[in-house]
Amino acid sequence: MFVHNFKYTLKSLFRKKSLILWTFAFPIVLVTLFNLAFSDISDNEQFKVIDIAIVDNDDFKNNEVFKNAFKELSDKKNKDRVFKTKYESIDECKKDLEKEKVVGYLILNKDKPNIVVNTNGLNETIFKYVVDEISETNSMLKNMTIEQIRNEIKNGNTNINYDEIYSHVIEMVNNSKVKINNTFTNKLDYTMIEYYTVIAMAALYGGMIAMIAINQNLANMSFKGKRVAISSVKKSTIILSSLLASFITQVIGLIILFIYMLLVVKVDFGSNIWAIILLSLIGTLTGLSLGLFVGTIFKKSENSKTGILLAVTMLGCFFSGMMGITMKYVIDKNIPIINMINPASMITDGFYSLYYYDKLNRFFIDIGSLLVFSLILISISFISLRRQKYDSI
Repeated sequence: MFVHNFKYTLKSLFRKKSLILWTFAFPIVLVTLFNLAFSDISDNEQFKVIDIAIVDNDDFKNNEVFKNAFKELSDKKNKDRVFKTKYESIDECKKDLEKEKVVGYLILNKDKPNIVVNTNGLNETIFKYVVDEISETNSMLKNMTIEQIRNEIKNGNTNINYDEIYSHVIEMVNNSKVKINNTFTNKLDYTMIEYYTVIAMAALYGGMIAMIAINQNLANMSFKGKRVAISSVKKSTIILSSLLASFITQVIGLIILFIYMLLVVKVDFGSNIWAIILLSLIGTLTGLSLGLFVGTIFKKSENSKTGILLAVTMLGCFFSGMMGITMKYVIDKNIPIINMINPASMITDGFYSLYYYDKLNRFFIDIGSLLVFSLILISISFISLRRQKYDSI
């Protein structure tokens, strides 16, 4: 029954011309428009070192992680230099920010970083991401120090050499370097961000495919669903076969999109193409799980479900910065919980991490978050479908 429903769902999806047009053709149209509108931007926009300030208080002076990280990122001899950093008092930082001599300043208060900016833009977003990365490293090393002290106590060593442990951690900090650079070219290509958003949007719009696929198996939505409801087929078989057919359909659409971007538009994805493909596939699964969730939870007509799914997707895209990169920074700064549970934000954050970071730590955190989000929605859909009952069919 699994294979039969899989084949039937796959055929029926490709027969829906309006659906295929929306999920396959629409992203290609967007890519074409972006290419026409922004074709000259990458030639005119060079990456410029970002002017920032840091409040040179005791908390910063005593924090080796932040001090060494910004020293490395601001070193004139470093070819991947990102910042031109001023170390000054809080009053001087405020004056420089008011006169727009810096994009923002950082103040440490008991190892807790706080960024102050006047406007929201790409440079401010990069500044925030760097501070977040350094803060994570700082927390990790602090936990390592505590763990080493606990191990000494467990081993019965009451004469703990705290200076030795501290020196060991400091040595680890000094031997580690925080680097952020453009891994594609020596230019900061703003159009790449727009291309990434199209991929993310295409992945999430795959939710419509899953929603339509599952609607065909619901008794209140189709004649086939009525037959399924009175049959002995397991609901899990129906969901998994429909989800697999939807996934393959959307992957075909993504393949066409990638081929168009590589061969026609000539988009340079650099050496991280495998990571971009992986994130696109996981994002597709997330979009499908969202469509499955809407299709099973809401007892509405197909048009109503489509409206709900589009509204949720577009709102998530808006909060993630797809309609303007500064929006993501505003949400992250003021209401961070929204983007923590926003799949669109997880996808775009994964793309940003590939663009700005050498390390893939943040990328794999986004991958894990998307997988957990998908698993939760699919599980809820399973439970909802199993509990559905009808007075008459």
